[in-house]
Amino acid sequence: MKMTVYAALMAAAAMTVSAPAMAHVHGVPDPDDHAPIGVMGDHTHKTGEWMVSYRYARMDMRDARSGTTDLTTTDVLAQGFMMAPTKMNMEMHMFGAMYAPSDRVTFMAMVPMIDKEMEMRNAMGMRMTMDTFGIGDAKLAANVVVFSRADMDRLEQLHINLGLSAPTGSIDETNAAGQRLGYPMQLGTGTVDPTIGLTYLKHQGAWSWGAQAKGTLRLYDNKHDYHLGDEAEATVWTARNLRPWLSVSGRVNAKAWGNIEGADASLNTMMTPGNRADLRGGERVELGLGANFIVPQGQLKGHRFALEALVPVYQDLDGPQLQADHRLVAGWQYAF
Repeated sequence: MKMTVYAALMAAAAMTVSAPAMAHVHGVPDPDDHAPIGVMGDHTHKTGEWMVSYRYARMDMRDARSGTTDLTTTDVLAQGFMMAPTKMNMEMHMFGAMYAPSDRVTFMAMVPMIDKEMEMRNAMGMRMTMDTFGIGDAKLAANVVVFSRADMDRLEQLHINLGLSAPTGSIDETNAAGQRLGYPMQLGTGTVDPTIGLTYLKHQGAWSWGAQAKGTLRLYDNKHDYHLGDEAEATVWTARNLRPWLSVSGRVNAKAWGNIEGADASLNTMMTPGNRADLRGGERVELGLGANFIVPQGQLKGHRFALEALVPVYQDLDGPQLQADHRLVAGWQYAF
């Protein structure tokens, strides 16, 4: 998979042509100039332009699954585990900034704050809740334009996404007894992970659409002798401007991720499925509906607000593993 991703993206990079950076039709920002808020690295900026942003994301997970089969708590415990996860909530507050030193290159920096809570149950019906909170892995990235064309009623752009995560998130989170928590409850990866992707955008009249493919590689073990599995994600979306200040969108998002390589020797693999490195991979397809708002005048002129809700329509998990129930992303963006 690694060679396939790199080969495809390097071939796209070879198509670079001299063209202007993406600009707004008629020179006026439209709500759909940005993709649904759940898509990262979707757009670029003009020379000297800054953008600051805040995103709130929440994923709720309920009930276990193995493959495409739903499992009860009894099913999970019957496999010899002492505790079975029943639900998990993950919240993220992402603070970001973008800057364009040229029309062709836009840099990004993102720092997340992550809050996780998981509930588990044993065979006697006793419930236990654990939670972690703190900074996640910070990310630095660049969007590099390889093709851009604009005329009176149409915009088209292709850009490469290049990124690198820093291991600022903790992988040492413990419970009240001082025992290290399982892989899903840690806040970071413990490794520096490169990401490479490709994004295509097109705007014509009141409609816009786009597609993005990204891959994240885990190249070495962290200090606890494991690394997360590689990830591949692809998404397509379309949006329509209903008003000069409002657009609505629909999106399909597909993601696949591998099992953990290596293992944290301090984890008891019979305590809970979350302690098993070979039960972390999976595939998921989601459908999303969203809305983008831009303030057209007044003191908040140019401020963007957005909301997107996503629900899974397909999940194939190396389980027992908690399955996603729904995901919500909301955000604010301001360029100057």
